[in-house]
Amino acid sequence: MAADTSVSPEPAAAREPATRHTPSPALRKAGDWSRRAPLLPALIFVILMTQLPFLATLVISFMNWNAYYPDERGFAGFDNFVRVFTDTNTRNAVWVTILLTVSVVFVSLVLGLLIALLLDRKFRGQGIVRTLMITPFLIVPVAAALLWKHALYNPEYGLFNGLLRAVFGENAPQPDWITNNPLIAIIAALVWQWTPFMMLILLAGLQSRPLDVVEAARIDGASSWQIFTNMTLPHLRQYIELSALLGAIYVVQNFDAVFTITSGGLGTANLPYFIYQTFYTAQDYGRASAAGVVVVIGTIIIATLALRSAFSLFKEEGR
Repeated sequence: MAADTSVSPEPAAAREPATRHTPSPALRKAGDWSRRAPLLPALIFVILMTQLPFLATLVISFMNWNAYYPDERGFAGFDNFVRVFTDTNTRNAVWVTILLTVSVVFVSLVLGLLIALLLDRKFRGQGIVRTLMITPFLIVPVAAALLWKHALYNPEYGLFNGLLRAVFGENAPQPDWITNNPLIAIIAALVWQWTPFMMLILLAGLQSRPLDVVEAARIDGASSWQIFTNMTLPHLRQYIELSALLGAIYVVQNFDAVFTITSGGLGTANLPYFIYQTFYTAQDYGRASAAGVVVVIGTIIIATLALRSAFSLFKEEGR
């Protein structure tokens, strides 16, 4: 008996191609807005709290507005910006800001890298030591500045002079640290506070190294210095750039340490303190606003470079 080779007819659903339901552009746009709508209140709040004050500052920067001379208020054009770039005190403030930022960022990076290399090794109590190392970064900036000014730098009861007396006796020199080295005193306080920030970023970079490649290089006879210079440092380049740029953004805007430790005296007034002094003491709102706009533009430039480094770092990590 011959086998039945007839094929049963396929169901209609199997024969007909499946049709996908594509939403219309209007429906897709409505879905996008439904997802973005919950964020609108936060976006509006951020714009009101950040952009409107900046626009007001920008408008005032083009005005001749001094509280001591209310009758002379009016439009000044670019005169305030010209005064910002030509005034001797402003140039000194710019120079102090650059010197302070470069010194703090460089020293913090070097110390942060050394500490990160030490903490990257496994040892007993590693977690406790890491927690203690980030403590300075968690202290309120004003409290940290007060700590350095009174607990460490004070010539009568400060820790530094107390250590000198303990080591060299009662005839040990008792220097006034802030008066003798005002800018170095501020730099030391800021380095103490920002080194943990650099250390955290660099430690994250160290722990993302391909350890199998490092072990292969060690087996092939590469020394620790060769591994560090030829493998570790190139791997950390983007982390170092990101740390430096982010640190520069914050140190450029530093006001707490300068105000608390030296009150801007002894040639330590940076741009933020100069703006405060121009606004609060001289009551020159137009000139202070112009200086503030210059600082904001400089900070935006640094932030743009920082974001580019961060995005390139994320791209490298995603590969």
